[in-house]
Amino acid sequence: MPKVILEFDSIEEQTEMLSAINGHKWKAAMWDLDQELRKTTKYGNSVVNPDEEASDIEYEIAEKYREMLRDIISQCGLTLND
Repeated sequence: MPKVILEFDSIEEQTEMLSAINGHKWKAAMWDLDQELRKTTKYGNSVVNPDEEASDIEYEIAEKYREMLRDIISQCGLTLND
């Protein structure tokens, strides 16, 4: 496996450094959000009332937000499937 070295030269670049270091955490968080939305779109689980089935409106909203999430990720040149 190739070795990658990222260099940050100053305290002013701390935000960029933390973004680079925490990239995997952001991906995991977006994966978790996608999976929560999937519970509604695939299995009909309600987010509002976990013991009940999702309403039609809740299903449509979850489907739309899942689509939006994947579009935003794709526009950034990323994917959840890697």
